[in-house]
Amino acid sequence: MDLIETAARWAAAWHARDATAVADAVADFADPDTPEPVGGADLVAHVEAVLTRFPDLTLDFAPAADAGGTAVLAWTLTGTHRAPYLGIPGTGGAARVDGVDVLTVEDGAVRVRRHFDRVALASSLGHTARFLLSRDEVQEYGISARTTMDRTDYPRVLTFTYLDVRDEVEGAEVDLLSTEVVKSLRASKGFLGVSTFEIGTRKYTISAFDRPESIRAVHARPHQRSLRKFFRGGLCTGAYTSVWVLERETLHLRCPDCEEMVDAGVGKTCACGTTPTPDPLF
Repeated sequence: MDLIETAARWAAAWHARDATAVADAVADFADPDTPEPVGGADLVAHVEAVLTRFPDLTLDFAPAADAGGTAVLAWTLTGTHRAPYLGIPGTGGAARVDGVDVLTVEDGAVRVRRHFDRVALASSLGHTARFLLSRDEVQEYGISARTTMDRTDYPRVLTFTYLDVRDEVEGAEVDLLSTEVVKSLRASKGFLGVSTFEIGTRKYTISAFDRPESIRAVHARPHQRSLRKFFRGGLCTGAYTSVWVLERETLHLRCPDCEEMVDAGVGKTCACGTTPTPDPLF
């Protein structure tokens, strides 16, 4: 079996973005996104998923190298990211990563193993990798983010919500919808900021407002669209929403000059005459 010829067919099928031709060229295939080798209809489905994420995908293959019973194809992938991948919403970013396909013959069948760095691919889309335990004997772990309005007002009311998602794909869709809701909230005078965090398949949001009446801003059009997707479109498996009104608060800040702790909540000035300035809460 001429591996170099097979490698040429393999590369041509990818150039044509022809999932069936890709699957017909080899017996099975594995890459970092497949839990185990796939072939036939499963390989077609895998290639179609790749092309859904990157519909204008280009694999620029170098000429195949004959390594004596093994053919090696180095390549560079470029494409526009249009569907969720690794939990990253498809927002139209330009993806790029280098990799290599290794073709071997086992029992008369050609098998391909693709190697590339998923962290490098995520980095090309502007994402930074963080490696966390999913859980230990005491805690579960997740990731967090915040949006701030750079205001030093302390909130009089908070909203606390969480959404339960089925998987990374649904989670990425929720992230996109949440981003649109936050963008709409930034136009509201009473909005102070939002913090989000996720643990496992649950996505939490804490939003801060200057007074209860300002929560009406939450019901702008992006939020209504999210509600329709939840109640009518089958998005998520559950949700919790709540509003928390301030009962009491204190704010103490240490003077940067003399190190005295000052009750800044009532506007006190320390002995050296400095009035500590709070940072934005959110």
